[in-house]
Amino acid sequence: MDVTNGASNSLAAILADDGPGAVGVIVGIAGLAVVVLLIGGFWWGMRRRDKELPPPRPEEQPERPERRTEIRETGQHTSDHFPDNGSALSPYELGGHGNEVIPPDPERPRD
Repeated sequence: MDVTNGASNSLAAILADDGPGAVGVIVGIAGLAVVVLLIGGFWWGMRRRDKELPPPRPEEQPERPERRTEIRETGQHTSDHFPDNGSALSPYELGGHGNEVIPPDPERPRD
């Protein structure tokens, strides 16, 4: 089957050729393009990193606050308890576990 339409040196004729050379050339060009893109991306990233400000020196670090800025809650979240004997609760006995708002502890003073 002749797909060249008279042009024996066209790209269509090279690609339609049954020889393995055309596929090798195309794969080689695609591989070279990927390598060039990777090298270009690495180079561009290095240029961007060089333009960034350097990390702060130890004496430039922010100072630690005098008192804590977070409150860590521990203990029981709700008044509902699971059975001590290890038996399983059915879904209607679970209530709203995980859906209720935890009230603040009135006995613990805030900082």
